Amino acid sequence: MISIPYGNTNLKMSEDGVVQILESRIGELKGDKEQEELVRQAMEHPLGTPPLWELARGKATAAVIISDHTRPVPSKKIIPLMLKQLRLGNPDIKITLLVATGCHRGTRQEELIGKLGPEIVEKERILVHDCDDKLQLADLGTLPSGARLVINRAAMEADLLVAEGFIEPHFFAGFSGGRKSVLPGICSRVTVLGNHCAAFIDSPHARTGNLENNPIHRDMLAAASMAGLAYIVNVVIDEDKKVAAAFAGDPVQAHEAGCAFLKPYCQVTVKEKTPIVITSNGGAPLDQNIYQTVKGLCTADAAAQEGGVIIICAECADGTGGEDFYQALKNCSSIPKLLEDIRATPMDATVPDQWQYQILARILEKKRVIYVTEEKWEQVIRDMKMDYAPTLEEALALAKRLTGTTDTGRITVIPNGISVFVA
Repeated sequence: MISIPYGNTNLKMSEDGVVQILESRIGELKGDKEQEELVRQAMEHPLGTPPLWELARGKATAAVIISDHTRPVPSKKIIPLMLKQLRLGNPDIKITLLVATGCHRGTRQEELIGKLGPEIVEKERILVHDCDDKLQLADLGTLPSGARLVINRAAMEADLLVAEGFIEPHFFAGFSGGRKSVLPGICSRVTVLGNHCAAFIDSPHARTGNLENNPIHRDMLAAASMAGLAYIVNVVIDEDKKVAAAFAGDPVQAHEAGCAFLKPYCQVTVKEKTPIVITSNGGAPLDQNIYQTVKGLCTADAAAQEGGVIIICAECADGTGGEDFYQALKNCSSIPKLLEDIRATPMDATVPDQWQYQILARILEKKRVIYVTEEKWEQVIRDMKMDYAPTLEEALALAKRLTGTTDTGRITVIPNGISVFVA
C-alpha cells in the first residue's frame, strides 16, 4: 500500500496501475555533527569572503537579516554564532536584527522568543520589517527588470549587511535562501509585487529547482547586490527541521553551494509522463488551504501528460487561503480568458495573490484537477473550475473515466508533492 499525507493522517491506496512513485531523499539528510558545530565550521571556512569577524572590523553598525515566523529556520543555532563573530571583529559594533517579513504580518514578541530565545530578544535591538511603512523604507534605484528597489532603511544605512536563511526548493524562485533575504524579505510591497509580475511568473525558467535564466532570481540577485548584502549563513534542514548542512560566505557562492548540495535529494526523474498523477501537499500544516496546495500541484503538473488528470489530497482545514485568490478563479469566464487578462497586466499593476492564481490557471489550462478534501469545500472547489471527490478511490475512478484509462492504466504517485521537483 502507498501512503499519501493528508492533514494529520494518511490516505492509503494500492499500487495497482502505478508505474512510478516519486519520492525525495530528504529522509537521508542527517547532520554528522551537532547543529551548532555544522554552522560554526561553515563560518570558519566561508566561501568567497573573509570570515564574518574580519568583515566587521572598522564597521560601526551592522544589520543582520533574520527569518520571520513563517520560516522553519533554526535561528537559535545560527544567530548566536553570527553575533559572536560580529563582536569579535568589533566589540562596540551596533547590531540590528532585522526580521524579514516580506509582505507577511509582523512577527509577534512570543514568536521572536520562540525563534531566538528570551536572552537574545531581551538584549538585542530587533526591528520587524513592515513592507507598507514608508518611514521604514528607502529607494535604492532600478532593478534590471525596470522595477524600483525599495528596501528597509535600516539595511541601507548599516555599514555591514548580513543574513541568515535556509534553502529549500521554491516553486517559482527555484530555491529559497540567499538573495531572498533581501527580496522579498526586506522590500516594500511594491517591489515584491513587481518581482512576482505576470511576465516573470509566465517564464518557463521560473520553475522549482531552476536558477538559470530565471527572471525572478535575476532581480533578486540584483536586489541583494544593490543592497550591499555582504555575507550569509544558510542551512539545509532535515525532516525534523534540524541543521543537516551549513554554508557561509559570499551571498552568491554560499547559496549556490547549498542549492547544489540539496538538489540531488529533491530532484526526481520521470520514466514517462502519465495520464493520471496523484499527489499531496505534505499533510498538515502545509495542506491547510487551497492556496498552499498550488505548490504540490506544480510538481504533479510536471509529471502529467497534457490533457491528463491530477488528483491532490489535501485537508484544506482553513479553506481557500485567500479571498482574492478564490474570487479570481470563481469569477472568470474561462481559464484561458483569466490567463489572457493576467498576462496583459503590467508589472506595476500586479495585485496580491495574482501569481498564485496565475500558476493554478496555467495548470488548469492543460490538465484537470480533482481535489480529495473535506465535503464542506466541494462547492468552493467547483467554483474554482476544479473537480471534487470525497475519497481517493472515487477520485481515481473519476480520473480513469476522464482519461479513458483502464484499471491497469498508467499512474504516477508523488506522495509528498512539495518535497520533490521533476528534472
